[in-house]
Amino acid sequence: MRFKPGKLLIFDIYENCAYELLMELQQKYGRDIPVTVLIGSIRDKKRLDEVFETYHPTVVFHAAAHKHVPLMEVSPAEAVKNNVLGTKNLLVSASEHDVERFVQLSTDKAVNPTSVMGCTKRICEMLIQTFAGNTDMKCVAVRFGNVLGSHGSVIPLFEAQIKKGGPVTLTDPNIERYFMTIPEAAQLVLQAGALAESGNIYVLDMGEPVKIMDLAKQLIRFYGYEPGVNMEIKIVGLRPGEKLYEELLMKEEGLQETDNKLIHIGKPIEFDKENFFDNLEKLKEEAYSETGNIRESLKKVVDTYHPNEH
Repeated sequence: MRFKPGKLLIFDIYENCAYELLMELQQKYGRDIPVTVLIGSIRDKKRLDEVFETYHPTVVFHAAAHKHVPLMEVSPAEAVKNNVLGTKNLLVSASEHDVERFVQLSTDKAVNPTSVMGCTKRICEMLIQTFAGNTDMKCVAVRFGNVLGSHGSVIPLFEAQIKKGGPVTLTDPNIERYFMTIPEAAQLVLQAGALAESGNIYVLDMGEPVKIMDLAKQLIRFYGYEPGVNMEIKIVGLRPGEKLYEELLMKEEGLQETDNKLIHIGKPIEFDKENFFDNLEKLKEEAYSETGNIRESLKKVVDTYHPNEH
């Protein structure tokens, strides 16, 4: 909104968050801002076509996804329907309606994924590479770690536990994550979208990884307690699909610099496009038949996917 867009469309399946966002924007930038909130699902290609035909957006920032790692381990078919097939719908519809740029939000969990969620996001990156080569649309992916204060992030969870008197639960004493703030993430995503060398995966510099144990202790002290004295920290074990350490890059990708020292380019990994789409079709059948072999189908598409067996 700071850059005065002619029109801003917010498209979401969950009307409550979309409504809250509209209220926040109106409060900050005035009630007459050119913002339209549209409700719909990326799983619904007809609805997407309707939106593109009506509003003709030139840029798409695609952040719609199921993102909670342990939940997607339990409902893997839903992760595929939403993250993979929804993204494909969106790319097809956008490319059919003269969208100029398409920016896919990705995650460090897409690198050598151990989770269904990470694997589906890696497939999204592969879709971006495919559409970049076969359409006039500039398609890029932006990969980063955890965003502080976003839905389901660790700090609000810790705060709620502290306010209840504890214990603060931690999966593993050595677990580490990369973090950035919402404004940092939003700005870098916009800038990477502006760089838009089609087919690139942009990797955001997340600084040094943070030990979640240190984060928990700092937060406990911030609220006036002493860790282990009057506020217990309880270790509960890694959850399905979770890694101890996130990686921002696959080794074979290598890194190139851009003019912005916080944005790097990951070299695309080549893959057989024909084979990719055949496997994607099988994955779609698998997702809608609920036969339970979905992880096997995911492995066929992403050979760096190694599920955590719990």
